[in-house]
Amino acid sequence: MTKRAKITVIGAGNVGATCAHWAAAKELGDVVLVDIVEGLPQGKALDLRQASPIEGFDSDIIGTNTYEPTADSDVIIITSGLARKPGMSRDDLLAKNVQIVKEVTQQAVRHSPNAILIVVSNPLDAMVYTAWKVSGFPAHRVMGQAGVLDTARYRTFIAMELGCSVEDIQALLLGGHGDDMVPLPSYTSVSGIPVTSLIPRDRLDAIVERTRKGGGEIVNLLKTGSAYYAPAAASVQMAEAIIKDKRRILPVAAYCDKEYGIGGYFVGVPAMLGRNGVEKVLEVPLSDEERAAFNVSIGHVKELVAQAEKMLGQ
Repeated sequence: MTKRAKITVIGAGNVGATCAHWAAAKELGDVVLVDIVEGLPQGKALDLRQASPIEGFDSDIIGTNTYEPTADSDVIIITSGLARKPGMSRDDLLAKNVQIVKEVTQQAVRHSPNAILIVVSNPLDAMVYTAWKVSGFPAHRVMGQAGVLDTARYRTFIAMELGCSVEDIQALLLGGHGDDMVPLPSYTSVSGIPVTSLIPRDRLDAIVERTRKGGGEIVNLLKTGSAYYAPAAASVQMAEAIIKDKRRILPVAAYCDKEYGIGGYFVGVPAMLGRNGVEKVLEVPLSDEERAAFNVSIGHVKELVAQAEKMLGQ
């Protein structure tokens, strides 16, 4: 009998609980939901499990405050950390979330030394670096969820502009997760038609800018929280590509050394995801304007990582 895959989700807040929901509904495997708050993961896991007869999915779903039940996980999704509040930048979260991600990573990898880590916590690029350093894992088994979410926002806004199906939009972004991400109109198409042929430059520029501010727009609307449906769906799409060895090309925060001349940092790039994690980073030609914007984004990532390294005592 084939053993089902095991997905651990650390953090039972909105993002984590919704990750558990998507993963169970897709029957990717058994799900363990972990949180420090007593009763919270247990209650959400039981509630989700009771939805399974209605929706017709078979997954064991448990909640726990300890890490023993997470043992031998195939994929670990780290969502723990403080969420942004209105007026707070991702950078403001750095000090607190470095400590949180450090602690949960140490616990998780002790019980699942062969897992693949998907980090969702913000500021994303520095948190992926933190999880990599703390875990001691090879870089291809650590990645961050950012590009899938950012691309989804970009594709959503383009579909809204054109009044067409989101399924017909193919798009790509590079760089850090935040206000200096780099959407690439030159690699964006609608059923193969270049988006630049369908949307005037000024409207496309406005869509790019709205994509960059996409997370902040939701924070400002919600007042007391941040986005969770789309971030969770994006994380589970990555987990699915890994668990099913789909070798999908997705924009993720992956480790780049020689690639793009980055020199040893996790940044948003197109990558092939399969059973081994990041199977390959794909390098695409960039215009001078795109390269300049990408370099600005990489510079910001390096600044955040330098701060995180100090906090980790590296």
